[in-house]
Amino acid sequence: MQPQYRGGYAPQQGPPPGPPPGHHLHQGPPPGPPPQQHTQVPLPPQAGGHHHHPGGPPGPRGGGGGQHHVTVPQPRRGGIGPMMSAGPAHHQLPMTQAQIQQESHRREAVNHLAKLRSRKPTDKTLPDGIEEILVGGPDLAVAYKKLRDFERRLDATMSRKRLDIVDSVSRNAKRYKTLRVWITNTVEDQYWQNNNFNVDSFDFPSNLESTYRVKIEGRLLDDEDETTKDDEEDGDKMDTSEDNTNNTATKSGAKPVPAKPGQRYRFSHFFKALTVDFDQPTASGRLPVDTVEWKKPERIPAGSNLPASADFDELTFKRHGDENVNITINLYRHEDPERYELSLELSDVLDMSEATRQEAVAGLFEYIKLFKLQEDDEKRNFRCDELLQQLIGRESGHIPQLNDYVTPHLKPLPPIKLPYTIRVDQEFHSAPDAPKPTIYDIRVSVDDPLRSKHPVPFIHDPSYAQTLREIQQLDESLAVLIQAICDSKAKHTFMTSMEADPVGFVKKWLSSQKRDLEVIMGEATRAGAAAEDPVGDEWRRGGKGSVWDTMNAKESVNLLLSKQGFAPAGHR
Repeated sequence: MQPQYRGGYAPQQGPPPGPPPGHHLHQGPPPGPPPQQHTQVPLPPQAGGHHHHPGGPPGPRGGGGGQHHVTVPQPRRGGIGPMMSAGPAHHQLPMTQAQIQQESHRREAVNHLAKLRSRKPTDKTLPDGIEEILVGGPDLAVAYKKLRDFERRLDATMSRKRLDIVDSVSRNAKRYKTLRVWITNTVEDQYWQNNNFNVDSFDFPSNLESTYRVKIEGRLLDDEDETTKDDEEDGDKMDTSEDNTNNTATKSGAKPVPAKPGQRYRFSHFFKALTVDFDQPTASGRLPVDTVEWKKPERIPAGSNLPASADFDELTFKRHGDENVNITINLYRHEDPERYELSLELSDVLDMSEATRQEAVAGLFEYIKLFKLQEDDEKRNFRCDELLQQLIGRESGHIPQLNDYVTPHLKPLPPIKLPYTIRVDQEFHSAPDAPKPTIYDIRVSVDDPLRSKHPVPFIHDPSYAQTLREIQQLDESLAVLIQAICDSKAKHTFMTSMEADPVGFVKKWLSSQKRDLEVIMGEATRAGAAAEDPVGDEWRRGGKGSVWDTMNAKESVNLLLSKQGFAPAGHR
């Protein structure tokens, strides 16, 4: 994201910016297993002052009035293993009689609720044949079935829409706006500003020291018409001077202006750090010692408001100097979620130069699906084409490891560099028209305002949960009514069948009861199949027309005899 130069005084060209003086990069040793520790254990002197160390040369004899030490190696802490208690085991105190009864009552209540839930009817479908016996006619059953079908489609549609809304809200949508930055400087106590000061004189006043003050101000273009500068002038300025030994930005102004969700975004909201590098050396050949650096403090606890020093629209710093100086203002972007600069290999695959970690992983997965690189047998594996081989360094990859493949190719975003020339000469500041500021336009991302203005109803509306409970109660009542209808339908079928053929119905009913009794008493060989019991009358009766005269019986007998090896000759 490069800033767009809008006009004003053009910065002078100078040598390329380098790292600020006094800053060095220290790299520690590579991580590895911790070295073996040793402990010095003092030993009491023995007789004659002689100590013998096993495995080493004997020490000197005699003398030895001082304290001796033995190096005892401490065992290195091992890897993952069973947890061992460091002290004696703490036995759990026995429960009292009251606690035992309370626990027993609690378990009984839980089991009772589980039984009630298991017995609760859930079927809401009308039984078959109910259309013919309804008082209102078959139209009622048809209308109920249509309502059930419509409810099923409505539930599916609402579930899909609910998931779509939650997905759109949690996607962290961003909008891009323009942040305009003005950079100006003023001078104080310059030699040309003091009328009584003679340049050729060697008698310099002790209290006269030339200084300049640089002001960096940023505002969103959409917010300039909504807010008034005068109302916030006291609370939006940050001043740093050389008297501050820490060289960090300090807030000037007694009225703090904390950032609230409903307010506009301030200049400091978009950046996590700001530094000013002095590029141009002075005439004496030395660089300015005091640099400018500001870092946004962390939120402690998480989610709380930032302190007043981290919420401003204007940053001002003051330094000593009487010559023009080229500076570079470095703005380090604050992104939530954090964005990274992609390497050349990953940029060729995703066709983007910046992305979040989630966007990079999702884009890599979409690339694999687009070019159908997944293996047919194992969808978790994929083949690597030429670009993926340059990215991963292998011919095949594993989809659950996409995050590991992407991480080495993510780099922190480079700072936004704003060059500026600090002018302290009389020609620039004594011009008829006021010195024009240097203006830059920066493209920044902000949260979608619709996300805060239109929250999700079923998440933030307290009546949504109450509505769900009411619908659940209506469903339970409907299931109870359907169960009662099924019971009434069974009674109606029983009475109707008895009315049509009392004798035949009673015989069938008694046969059914007998079969059920045999199953309960265990007399039937197969549960529910008492009619096929071998002890029945049809198996006892022989002759023509019986079970034994059928072809199935004859084939079964022949098969049994052939297996035993003595089947009759006429049946071989």
